[in-house]
Formats: sequence, structure tokens, C-alpha cells
Amino acid sequence: MSNQNKAYLFAGASILAWSTISTAFKLALNYLTPVGLLFFASLTAFLFLGIVNAVSNPSLFKTKELFKTVGRNLKISLMRGLLNPFIYYLMLFEAYSRLRAQEAQALNYTWAIVLALFSIWLLKEKFRIIDFVSLLISFFGVWVISTKGQITSLQFDDALGSFLAVSTSIIWAFYWILNIKDKRPALTKLNYNFFLGFLFIALFALFTHKSLFTPQAIYGYGILGGIYVGIFEMGLTFLLWNKALELTDNTAVISNLIFFTPFLSLLFISSVLKESIHYATFIGLLLIVFSNLLQKGLPAILKRNE
Repeated sequence: MSNQNKAYLFAGASILAWSTISTAFKLALNYLTPVGLLFFASLTAFLFLGIVNAVSNPSLFKTKELFKTVGRNLKISLMRGLLNPFIYYLMLFEAYSRLRAQEAQALNYTWAIVLALFSIWLLKEKFRIIDFVSLLISFFGVWVISTKGQITSLQFDDALGSFLAVSTSIIWAFYWILNIKDKRPALTKLNYNFFLGFLFIALFALFTHKSLFTPQAIYGYGILGGIYVGIFEMGLTFLLWNKALELTDNTAVISNLIFFTPFLSLLFISSVLKESIHYATFIGLLLIVFSNLLQKGLPAILKRNE
């Protein structure tokens, strides 16, 4: 099997796993509060990535070597771990606890266009008219979803939930820009980020006396939900996606496959959660994804045709 075909397999596995995550969030939030879900998921991600790190590079965990690097790594990861997983996922899980899964996942998908705009601002990339047009289309899609198609209305089912779901894109963009400048191995920086994220959420729960479980919780189901999210949203799926990018000879093609995820996610939401997919969700999601493809794809097409 060629490396490109292997890349498609790894990318397909990643997309399939990520497509289940919105459903997993909603199921887990039946038993866990947003704080509890982040607590168990970030702990699982840290332990999982730590095991992978130890198996793939055991020399990192020799006592002498560990003491040399741990302080520097913690310092570098402090702001990154604060942004993601702590702030990002706490906001995202709160949004999911307030909104229907289809709305939260669609609104969260504005991250790609926001990231592109932050790259213009912070990385001094050139601003193009297509960037502005893409932004307008994306946020029109947000408006359609948030108002359930009543675009002339100012009535939102849950304005705070919609605000949190869209605002996560800003947190993610800041985190991603910091990550670009971080030259450590991807597995190392993720491991430290999730360790610090777990510490932040543990301290937050302790000092605010926030409960980890909902009043009607079945504890075992809640913990299993947190473990699933920690592995398939935060840990294993990243490794699969990273492997796909390593193997491919066409990064752009593999990267664009990610836009299948929200549509597959709607299938899981409909079949497992039994949510009736509102026409406004589908139209708004199409607009958001189209805006991202427009922003990424049209300039490249025009350049090839010059």
C-alpha cells in the first residue's frame, strides 16, 4: 500500500472518530458537568499521551533527563495549557450543555475562518478581499443557525450558549498561533499542555466547589464518557491525524478532508441522540464550511490559473 493510501486511511479514521465527538459530549454531559467532563477527559488525555511518549521515546523519562527538561517544558506550556484544554474546553462543554449538539458543533466550526484572520493579524500575513468575504459568509451562517433560520429576528434560544460556541474559535486561534511558534515535538507539547490543563481544572473545581457529576449521574457512565472524550477527541485521534499528514504527499488534500467531519457528525447526532436536524443548522453549516473552503481554496485556484 502506498504512503498516500495509508494517509487516507489514517485521515479517515481521524475524521470518523471526530465525527462521534459531538454526540459523545452530549451523552457524557447527562452524567458530568462541564467541569467534570473536562476533569476526566484532560486526565485521560494526559495519561494516554504520557504512555505513548514513554513507549515511543523512553529516554525522555530517565530521571536525569526528565529533571533537565520538565521545568522548561512546564514554563513554555503554561499559557498554552491555560488556553487549551482549560479555557477552550470549559467554554465548549458549557456551550454543549446549553445548546443542541447540532447547533454547538456547527457554531464551533467557525474556528478555521477565525484562525485565518488571526494569522493576518498576528503573523502579518497579507489581508485579501476574499478573507473579508469569507468572514461575512461564515458569520451569516452563524446567524442562520443561532436564529433557527429566522434571520430578521433577534430571538436566540440560548444567546450565551451561542456566544460561547462561537467564542471558542477565538481561544483556539490564539492557542494555534502560540503552537506554531512552539518548536518542541508535537507529542511532548501536547502532553505538557494536558497535564497543566488537568491541574487548572482540578484547582478550579476545588476552589469554586464545582461538582463533577450531575444530580442524576450514573458515575460509571460519566467516567467512561470522560475517558472516551479524552482518547478520541484529545489523544489518539490527534496521533492518527498527525500520521496522515506525515505520510501524505499532498497536505492540502488531506487537510480539506476535515470538512467532512461536521456533516458526518450530524448523522451521529440524528441517529444516536435522536435530534431532528433543523434545516437552518444544515444551511448555516454549509455556509460556514463554504466560507472556509473559499478562503483556503479560491486564492490557490486563481494562482494556478495565472
